[in-house]
Amino acid sequence: MTSEALTSKSNQNVNTLARKMAIALVAGLLIGVLLLFLRENLIANGHQSTWDIINSLFFQDISTEEGRNAIGLFYIIGQLFINCLQLIIVPMIFSSIALAMCEISDTKKLGRISGKTLLGFLTTSIVALIVAIICGFITYHLGFFNVSIAGSGATEVASSSNPLMVILDAVPNNIGTVMTTNSRVLSIVFLGVVVGLCINQLGDKILVLKNILNDINNIIVEFLNFVIFKFGPIAVFVLITRTFAVYGIEHLKPAFAYLATVTIAATICLIFSYPLFIYFNTKLNPITFMKKMGKVVLLAVSAASSAAALSLNLKTAEEELGVSEDVASFVLPLGMTINMNGTAIMQVVGSIFIAASSGYEVTLPNMLVIAALALMASVGTPSAPGSSMIVLFTVISGMGYNNEATLIAYALIIAINRPMDMYTTALNVIGDAATAVVVSHSENTLDTDVYNS
Repeated sequence: MTSEALTSKSNQNVNTLARKMAIALVAGLLIGVLLLFLRENLIANGHQSTWDIINSLFFQDISTEEGRNAIGLFYIIGQLFINCLQLIIVPMIFSSIALAMCEISDTKKLGRISGKTLLGFLTTSIVALIVAIICGFITYHLGFFNVSIAGSGATEVASSSNPLMVILDAVPNNIGTVMTTNSRVLSIVFLGVVVGLCINQLGDKILVLKNILNDINNIIVEFLNFVIFKFGPIAVFVLITRTFAVYGIEHLKPAFAYLATVTIAATICLIFSYPLFIYFNTKLNPITFMKKMGKVVLLAVSAASSAAALSLNLKTAEEELGVSEDVASFVLPLGMTINMNGTAIMQVVGSIFIAASSGYEVTLPNMLVIAALALMASVGTPSAPGSSMIVLFTVISGMGYNNEATLIAYALIIAINRPMDMYTTALNVIGDAATAVVVSHSENTLDTDVYNS
């Protein structure tokens, strides 16, 4: 089979996957909304036990005490898919970055790529924070955050730490602990860069390890293709459906102002910031970029995790957006760890909501401090569902918001934040890919024919 035929077949498979994922998303939304209303109707009419049976059979988290005797079919399927994607995070990041460093013979090129990547991340993050501050400031002054938070008590909260600890955590003191957890991505990036550069310098003296890394990379690609193409659409349907079934109306009614403000700020960034970022830096059609990123966004939204979408993001960037392998394998794993645009928006708006509803004064200087804390705290945060709540607690602790009403408001955001966690994850993965495109274009390694195909 000719290379043209192989390329055509690959594009056809990708388009088929995108259609299947889109269908799965729509079906999941429809079935999920129906289940949400079924749940509310059963509970309102005194049939709580009927819903408990349905929940136990399909949606219950079987890892909890409540799910000890449940089946949780949808939970199992969704979690198996996410586990498969998370299974390859450490070897994929390590091998891809190490191999990329092996191919970079010019150390000045590495310095350029690093500098451009960090500048791209900083640019998109600052824009996202500015949008969040403006939206939060307007909502606050319109009085929508002036709500009375009532509750029986505070929730258990995550412990906070100095955001600058990310600098120390980036350089591990034990390679074993880093390789056995998905939460030390920045450390894995560091190890991959170091090993790759050392292999590069040693040249022909190191052949076996380089071949092993290539073999690992090939195995990962094969495994990824199987998981994504065979189970991706099913997983999207299951994850979306379960989200609506588990989180009922009682979790969506409170703090609607918070949900609406985050949605508006995130949508502004999604529609304007990233397309303009790509257009001004590359002069390429940003609509093409957004279309090709569709399936990556669907996966990220479904799993509420940019880590779960990293493998597909790498594949899409290289095969559909024309990003060179060395740029994609460096920018995207790094971005998954430190480029949290959507998360930063949530922290700013969430902190303003908590402050306003807990009786603290909210001023523009306070918002700027919140934005700075959110930017620092989000760096190095694990790219997993719910990790944004750890960042939020770090921010409100840093601001000194610590009365009882604060903890109740924090608990309220935890209860309703799942839809926002899903939506803002889309911004994180799009921001990573957009930066990869811009950096690759600036290095003259972007295949514009592939991008425009």
